[in-house]
Amino acid sequence: MTPATEQDRVAGRREPNTFARTYWDAARLTVRREQMPEAKLTIQIPENTWIGDVSREFPEARFRILAGIPGEGSGVALVELEATDLDAVFEAMRAAETLVSLDVMRTHDHRALAQVETTIPVLLLASSQSGLPPEMPFDIVGGEATWTLTAPRERLSDLGAQFERFGVPYEIEYIRASSEASTLLTERQAEALLFAVDEGYYDTPRRCTLTELAEAHGTAKSTMSEVLHRAEEKVVKRYVQRELDEGVA
Repeated sequence: MTPATEQDRVAGRREPNTFARTYWDAARLTVRREQMPEAKLTIQIPENTWIGDVSREFPEARFRILAGIPGEGSGVALVELEATDLDAVFEAMRAAETLVSLDVMRTHDHRALAQVETTIPVLLLASSQSGLPPEMPFDIVGGEATWTLTAPRERLSDLGAQFERFGVPYEIEYIRASSEASTLLTERQAEALLFAVDEGYYDTPRRCTLTELAEAHGTAKSTMSEVLHRAEEKVVKRYVQRELDEGVA
């Protein structure tokens, strides 16, 4: 059998789909972009909003917002709730005038997962109208939320203007240059990691083996393994460090 040439290998390489290409383009720009400000905000949830009132009534409870979508006159969110008395918190939530619906999906010990719909999704509206969505998940405890955002200064200014428009008090803990995006992964590591995600290598169960992934990418198996391992190490360590930092704060 005639050995495959480099041209043959490139021709036979499966091209990533549009989703992967879009994220690779974003990753490449992220690695090369200039530093953007990172801001940490402490946000006071206004009164007469269900989550503000209920979280202040139960200050020991933690509401973790996993996802949220603002809509016409309402907003839907997926919330993970942790409280010593879940039934009492649910009762208070159902009594809130601004809560349209509460669908408890599962409960275990002192934790619950629920989908809620509210008529006043002030945080979601402020973030969507400023073009700066919050990094999720984020927690709300005792009527207070903490957001950490990395964005251009004009977007941060727009978010502050929207908070003021909706009557949402907030404090800026800090604004500093963020070098995280530009130093976390190399272009090669980012491309390999995004390609692996798109190919289903990190799915459960996996949709491809390491050998199949390397072949689809046109890279030696040992090289792909090493590049992914270095990328995974950086991502995991950064995640753990961030969790520890937020826990201390």
